[in-house]
Amino acid sequence: MKALLLVDIQNDFCPNGALPVPKGDEVVPVANALMNKFNLVVATQDWHPKGHISFASTHNKKPGDIIYINGIMQILWPDHCIQNSKGADFHPHLNRQKITKVIYKGTDPLIDSYSGFFDNAKQKQTELDDFLKKHNIKKIFLVGLATDYCVKFTALDGVELGYETYVIIDGCRAVNINPQDEEKAIQEMKASGVKIITREQI
Repeated sequence: MKALLLVDIQNDFCPNGALPVPKGDEVVPVANALMNKFNLVVATQDWHPKGHISFASTHNKKPGDIIYINGIMQILWPDHCIQNSKGADFHPHLNRQKITKVIYKGTDPLIDSYSGFFDNAKQKQTELDDFLKKHNIKKIFLVGLATDYCVKFTALDGVELGYETYVIIDGCRAVNINPQDEEKAIQEMKASGVKIITREQI
């Protein structure tokens, strides 16, 4: 059995959002087209409380600054995907009717969560692994935002948890804080056993 994972296709990660991924909205039509090929579609949703530890404003610092919290490196971001805000909502053109399950992540105010499976310190797990196993899912296919952060970490955890993991690369876009971040993320995923494909290969 296979599932499509939609990673963080939310307003704040799209143009005019609080933390826009360049051309982030371009993943929406790809995701919508792919949903018809899967019986199970799961969407992750970044869902931060106000004053989240990943927000630069929480520390009176600038977005892009790096700090260490309990020994874990934390990149500081603009306030984004605050629970129940318009920015945290899915992109308006995303076909929500096809989404079987929504997985909330980043809900703990004291630790960030890039992956759809775990927080960044792997202290807590989301519902995602249990939900996929309950539905006998063996293969996961990822699209969404952003290639070099939440898509990458979800894919790496997927492999570690034993899923045959595919990233549909033309359905993803990268932040690219540094120009080579996307390419580095792709190489890191490949080295860990993630299969990088395009939607034509589905």
